[in-house]
Amino acid sequence: MQNNLRRLGLTLLALGLLAGAFGAGVLTGAESKRAEGKIRGLFHLAPAAEVVASSTADDVDFSPFWQAWKIVDDKFIDGHASATTSTSTPPLTAAEKNQQRVWGAITGMVDSLGDPYSVFLPPVEKKSFEEGISGNFGGVGIELDLKNKILTVVTALDDTPAKRAGILPGDEIMKIDGADATGLSIDEAVKLIRGEIGTKVVLTVNRAKAPEVLKFELIRGQITVPITKVESKDGVFIIRLFSFNANATNAFRQALRQFMEAGTDKLVVDLRGNPGGYLEAAVDIASWFLPVGKTIVTERGRSAESEVVHRSYGYNIFTDQLKMVILVDGGSASASEILAGALSEYGKGTLVGEKTFGKGSVQELVPVTDDSSLKITIAKWYTPNGVSISDNGLTPQVVVPRGEKDDEDHDTQLNKAIEILNKK
Repeated sequence: MQNNLRRLGLTLLALGLLAGAFGAGVLTGAESKRAEGKIRGLFHLAPAAEVVASSTADDVDFSPFWQAWKIVDDKFIDGHASATTSTSTPPLTAAEKNQQRVWGAITGMVDSLGDPYSVFLPPVEKKSFEEGISGNFGGVGIELDLKNKILTVVTALDDTPAKRAGILPGDEIMKIDGADATGLSIDEAVKLIRGEIGTKVVLTVNRAKAPEVLKFELIRGQITVPITKVESKDGVFIIRLFSFNANATNAFRQALRQFMEAGTDKLVVDLRGNPGGYLEAAVDIASWFLPVGKTIVTERGRSAESEVVHRSYGYNIFTDQLKMVILVDGGSASASEILAGALSEYGKGTLVGEKTFGKGSVQELVPVTDDSSLKITIAKWYTPNGVSISDNGLTPQVVVPRGEKDDEDHDTQLNKAIEILNKK
C-alpha cells in the first residue's frame, strides 16, 4: 500500500461491506491535518523500529506467555478432522505455524483493549484492508459498525444489492449465511460478507418494531461509492453527499457552483446515510460556509499536548441571506457528523431528521512489520461546542422520523426540510 494512506475516522466505511468498504471505511476513515503541517491528512506511518524502541514494558511479566508457548510446543496436537483429511491446501511449515501464533497473540492483545475500532491486520487482512479503501469493490453495499457489541447497519448505499433488498440503517445483523454473528468483530463480519461477484450471501436481521427477524438473500455485486447528486424541488436546491472520499471536495465544489447558478438562496445538504470518510474533506466543505479560523472539530487524544484543532480555511462565500437545512439520520456518521455539527452550532443551517450514528473516534494505521499493520484508536472528536460525537451523536433541532412508506417519490424528511426553508 502506498505510504500516503489517510487516517481513518469511520465507521470502517465498509471494509468490505461495501464489499467491502469505505471506513473510517473503509472510507471510514478520515483525513487529518496535523499540527506540523508537513503532510496534510495522511495516516501516521511510524517505522516499526521506532515503535519497538519507544515501548515501556519493563514492568510486564512475559513468562506466562512463554510458558504457554512451550506447552503448545510440547503437547498440542491438532484434533480437528479437517487437519488430517483436507488436501485442498498444502500443510503449513513449522515456521508458518509459529508465525500464525505470533499473529494470534498480537490479535488477542489488541482485542483485550475492548475497542472495536482498534484492529491488528496480519498480511491477509492487511491486503483486504487496502483493497477495501480503493473505492470500487465487490460486495453488497452496506456499512457496518458495532453498537452495544452488535453488528449494526450504518447505511445501505444507493443502487446496491443491500439497498434494493430493503436493508435499513439500524438493522442488526444476527446471522451471516446461517452462522451466528454474535460477538463477531467488524473485520470478521467483512470476511464473511465479502465474496466473489455473483455469489450469494444470506443475512438474518433484527429490526426494531419488526414482528420477527428478517432474512435477506443478496447477490454480491460490483460496488462503486457515489459522491454527490443534485436536484431542485419547490424552489429549493438539494445536494446529496454520499461519502467523504478523496474526490468529495471537488464534487461538492461543482455542486455548489450549480447551486449558485440555480437562482435560489435555499439549500439542503443531505447527509443521510453518509457513513463518513476523510476528515480533510469535511473540513474543506465546512470552509465554504465559515470564516477563516473557526473551529470545525477538535481532536483530543491521551494528553492535552496531543489536542489538535481543525479550523476553517475561510472560503466563506455565502452571505447571511443563505437559508440552509442539513438532513441527517442514523446512517450519518464520522465526517458527516463533523460537518453537520459545525454548521449547526455556528447557526449556518438547521439540523433536520433523526439522531446521528455517533462515530467520533480517530484511528492511526501503524506498521508492525512490512506486511502487517495495527489500526489503533488514538483520539476522539468534539464539535465546536465541545460535544463528544462518539459519546452522544447529534440530535437534530427538528426531529423527523423516516416515514414507514417513504420511497423515491415521497420523502418525509426532505419534504419537512423544504417546508422549513420555504417558510423562512
